[in-house]
Amino acid sequence: MRDNHRYAAYFAPAVDDAWWRAGSRWLGRDAAQRHALPQPPVPGLADAVQARLTQAPRRYGWHATLKAPFRLAPGVDAGALRERMRALAAGFEPFTLPPLEVCRLDDFLALVPRPMNPAIDAIAAACVKGLQPLAAALPPAELARRRAAGLTPLEDALLLRWGYPFVLERFRFHLSLTGALGDTEPSITEALERTASAWFGDMPACRFQSIALFAEAQPGADFVLIEHFQLGA
Repeated sequence: MRDNHRYAAYFAPAVDDAWWRAGSRWLGRDAAQRHALPQPPVPGLADAVQARLTQAPRRYGWHATLKAPFRLAPGVDAGALRERMRALAAGFEPFTLPPLEVCRLDDFLALVPRPMNPAIDAIAAACVKGLQPLAAALPPAELARRRAAGLTPLEDALLLRWGYPFVLERFRFHLSLTGALGDTEPSITEALERTASAWFGDMPACRFQSIALFAEAQPGADFVLIEHFQLGA
């Protein structure tokens, strides 16, 4: 039977790590335990508004993308994917991420390492290139949806080659804190940014110790954490 899951390779802290707990609380869902969590209050912001503005990243779970969601090619099963991810992870050593800062990327808020560490780019590139042979071709509807967002020629070429436009030269490691903010009032955006900065500001250093496998069982379902593959193991 064809495996219709979508899979993704993510950076995600270990489930017993303070960064996992804090990030999952911020989004309002634990993708490992698969249940909702109370979100930290944002002064002056109604709970329903906060939930709406964090809805998009909540579905994907607390993570930074290394290889964006994809379906498996015909003849490839989840076991082969696990073995490939285990082999990829074994080729890198654990390290400490640079300090993570809240900033606005395009139209959303995210945590971004400052300064960037080349090891992050190397792991992401290895995941993109190493997992692509296991991935099914993008369906025409997905290509059209991506292109409708307005891609540069380079991004379009990356989309066709690797299944996602924001890889390699266009890759930006980040942990999303909100979805698209659009015409959200500046005062709300500022309140979210202040609260996020305070929420994550006193955290210990964040370790990059594994590559995480996440899966979406059916279109629109929440992504769940399946397994961590330890770096250097």
